[in-house]
Amino acid sequence: MRAAVLSSHGVDGLAVVEHPEPSPAAGEVLVRVETVGVNQLDLNVIAGRGPGAAAKLPRVLGLDAAGVVVAVGAGVDRDRLGEPVVVKPNIACGACPACARRREADCPAQTVVGVHRDGGAAEFVAVPAKNAVARGGIPAGVATAAVHSVPIVLNAIETAGVAAGDRVLVTGAGGTLGRAATSLAAHFGAEVVAASRSSLAASELPEGVASIAATDASALRAQLSALHPDGFDVVVDVSGHGPTLGAGVAALAWGGRAVFCAAVSDRTLELDTLDFYLRRKRLLGVASADYAQVRRALDLVAAGAVTPLIGARYPLAEIGRAYRGFADSPPGKVIIDVS
Repeated sequence: MRAAVLSSHGVDGLAVVEHPEPSPAAGEVLVRVETVGVNQLDLNVIAGRGPGAAAKLPRVLGLDAAGVVVAVGAGVDRDRLGEPVVVKPNIACGACPACARRREADCPAQTVVGVHRDGGAAEFVAVPAKNAVARGGIPAGVATAAVHSVPIVLNAIETAGVAAGDRVLVTGAGGTLGRAATSLAAHFGAEVVAASRSSLAASELPEGVASIAATDASALRAQLSALHPDGFDVVVDVSGHGPTLGAGVAALAWGGRAVFCAAVSDRTLELDTLDFYLRRKRLLGVASADYAQVRRALDLVAAGAVTPLIGARYPLAEIGRAYRGFADSPPGKVIIDVS
């Protein structure tokens, strides 16, 4: 089969080559891949840094493949043959206390498709059957764009306990996660303000969502104070920017909750600890999602509650160009069309 194999670190170490087709082990399925996404974690694997350093080379890249089940391993229902699926990248261990509580997002031993095992930037990928989630009539590209981002945001919103009528601030609203967070918070009946570094057009936002643009954290703090002097009930931060998260926490009302689901890029967060203590604020971190949240997220996509934005698309043969141009890509998920 054709596969995008990283043999050495750096984009020059990536090539689309003939590679042995995998076979599904017991409890696994084999997926004929239609689409796969380009992700920041892929770039970490290519660079050999951060969580990507866990990948042992050579490695087939690709976290979030979508396609059709074409073979099953021992113990897997053969009725799954021909089923359209999308791959949940994070594989929970199934044996720890978090997994026993069905909180697989918090599994400390989870592994990732495309990092710890070969991924879906290939014509075929083998994954645990539980990680091949039925996508119904959702097109492959849309499912790829949704399966990693929408469930994480849904986890953040559920963890923060967003309810109808809550005043919710989404920081980093212009990106893939931010757009999903804005749509889901509005769907659940919250009063939503979308904050980003550059202005968002009304056509980019759900009906009734307000937006503000601020180029730095100081400007953001001033605008938030003027907009909601009493503060927000919930802040969902997907900016990955410490000062922006700090501005969001500062804008929380009494008992407010801030939840972030993006790695803070500068690894530093400054808070007014006295304000945080006296006003009973809470700060929560979320990564990944439970299997049930993935299914609920896909149901929300199918129902039109959130529509993932797709940006640039490339054929598998040009995956290197997709990674090189990732930083300058138009808004939306970058998709690789495998078949």
